[in-house]
Parts: sequence; C-alpha cells; structure tokens
Amino acid sequence: MAADPSFKRGPLSDLRVIELGTLLAGPFCGQLLGDMGAEVIKIEPPGQGDPLRVWGRQKAGEPSLWWPVVARNKKAITLNMREAEGQSILKELVKEADFLLENFRPGTMEKWGCGYEELSKINPRLIMIRVSGYGQTGPYSHRAGFGAIGEAMGGLRYVVGDPSTPPSRMGISIGDELAATFACLGALGALHYREKTGRGQVVDSAIYEAVLTMMESVVTEYDKTGHIRERTGAILPNVAPSNVYKTDDGLVLIAANQDTVFGRLCDAMGQKEWPKDPRFVNHQARGSNQQLLDGLIEAWTKTLSTKEVLALMDEYGVPAGQIYRAPEMLEDPHFKAREAIVETDHPYFGKLRMQNTAPKFSETPGGIHSSAPTELGEHNDEVYSRLLGYTAERLAALRDAKII
Repeated sequence: MAADPSFKRGPLSDLRVIELGTLLAGPFCGQLLGDMGAEVIKIEPPGQGDPLRVWGRQKAGEPSLWWPVVARNKKAITLNMREAEGQSILKELVKEADFLLENFRPGTMEKWGCGYEELSKINPRLIMIRVSGYGQTGPYSHRAGFGAIGEAMGGLRYVVGDPSTPPSRMGISIGDELAATFACLGALGALHYREKTGRGQVVDSAIYEAVLTMMESVVTEYDKTGHIRERTGAILPNVAPSNVYKTDDGLVLIAANQDTVFGRLCDAMGQKEWPKDPRFVNHQARGSNQQLLDGLIEAWTKTLSTKEVLALMDEYGVPAGQIYRAPEMLEDPHFKAREAIVETDHPYFGKLRMQNTAPKFSETPGGIHSSAPTELGEHNDEVYSRLLGYTAERLAALRDAKII
C-alpha cells in the first residue's frame, strides 16, 4: 500500500511550529521537527535576526555555513516581540499553530504576556516547547544558561578529555543539541497525549538535565560505592581491547572487548594462544591488563596500513573503524549508499553538502525540502497573508512601525 500523499514531507507534515529564540538549543529542535516534515515558521527580530546567521567558519564577507543546516526547512518572518502589537500578532499565530518553541530565559515569555497560561486560553491544544539552561522552575531557573554551562553542571565536561589535561569540550555544542533533542522527543510525547485528550501542555527541557540524562551510572556508582568516574581519554576503563591504535599511516579504532570478538581479533593477528593466556582469558583479566594488551595490539597495527587493518577486521568480524573527518565522510561508500550526506540547493552558494535527516522512515521519509531563508522576513508576506489574512496595506503599516 502506498504512503498517504498528505505526508509527503514526512510524518509531521500536517503540523505547524512557531519557533522563537536564537542560536542552537531551540532552533535545533525546530530543525528536527522540520526535518520530519512540520511547517516551521521562525520568528526573528526585525533588523537583527538570529545571531546564528553569522556564526560558524566561512570566508570573509560570505554568509554563514552553519545557518543553512539549522534553518533548513524553515520559513522566516520578522516580529518585534518587545512591542504590544508584536505580542498580539504572536497570539494570532498561536491560534494556527500546534507547537510554540522558545529558548529564552524563563520569565521572558510571561513578561511579554505570552506565557503558557495566556496562550493555552487562545489555543488549548497548543504544545509549548521550552528549552533553557536550568528549566522553568527551581532556584537557578532565572540564570542565564548556555550549553557549555549545562555540559559542566550535567557532568559531561568532567569526564571528557585526557586525564592529564583539564576537562575538554567535545568539539560540538552537544549540550544545546541534547536539550533540543529531548525537547523534540518531549514534544512528540505531548503530541500523543493531545491526540488522546485534546489538550496541549508544556515541555520543559533543561540543558543540564538533558546532559545529566546521558551520564549513564555516574551518580549511582558514586551513591553506592563512592566511585567518581574520571577522564580516561580514548579507552573504556577495564574494558579491553577498545582503543585507538596507530597504524603505519594513521589511526584506527578497534573494539574487541567481548570474549568471542577478542578471539576473532586474535585469529586476525595470528595470536591464537592469547584467549587461553591467563592475562587475557576473560573480560576481567583483559581489563586488569589493559595497558599491556593495548601495547601489544598497537605493536601489530603499526606494521600495517589503516586500510589493511580495516580489511582484516572486516574479514574476521571485529568492530573497527577509521576516525573520520568531513573529507572521509564525503568519500565513504556507505554514507553515499544511505544518502547520509546530501547535496542541497542554496541561493548564494549554488550547492551545499550537509548531513541528511535522521532517523529514516519507511513510509513517510523526511528530507530537506527547502533551503534556509537567506533574507530577514523572507516569508513575511506569505505567512501573514496566508495564515492571518493581512492585506498589503496592513503589512506596509507594520513595516513602517517596525513591528515586522
């Protein structure tokens, strides 16, 4: 049976999101919803716009190369939320929306008369997605909170990096992105509840809590044993072999810590006696002799090229991989076969390659249906006239008054 054509953009094709907020913690949630087909209408301040429009690494004088990823599948309108008329217009938009997404400091929306109590009276089915550093309640809720602080307080920064160095950043804005991902997950949960009850609700995603949720058993381990998990670099403590090893021309990651997989690694290395060696005979023994075992494995991998090691690992069924950068991702045949990276059209750059949508749906695949809006208020006329019925005269008056 063919998929329902009304969901041609993805499983959320019949839903509308009003996105407020800037940078990443809120907008990445909007990206995820848009990737699944939702109509995402992004609101930016007139004459200013989201700072992410100029963030990232690009050539001097050229547009941001980060913005086209986060703002894909979105329509951009301008609205001055600091003015009463702008707040009134937002309430009109809320009548036509399924979700309102914001990542301001808690209390900002209430100051504007646009808290959930007010908006839910206008649209009881509204799901309000709120992303912040510390959440909407609690003694820290009023504090400014960036992703880096959430990563630190959530416990992630302490365990990232080499033990010989101070805590490290992961190289991406993982705290913001985790909070946005949990916000999206919560929004879909709230959507299911609304389907059953007809009522919306608030989804409150805090950056530090999103990070904390990913911290496995670090709290429980301390609670019961007093153990504090430390930075370990590339290894999994007491889990061996699982490490990054030098080859003749690069690096390779091998994860062969299970008994059966370790046996296959030994076969590949020509060390059939190792699984019987008391030092390596089981998981506990290998963990106790982790440094010795890693040294022996690296002595072998250094005699081979990365390509040769990976070929042997594939032949013997041992999980292994090269440590990819963007160039390797773009050339990998598996990435190409699954269209993990796609080429998109862009009004300035012509063509841009970026990561595709995830996860994949068999019936209602998402996708990149429109490039990021390049101009502030690019969709003002379309959105305000289509959704709210504003005339050209009304739009001109709002522009003159700097409301849009």
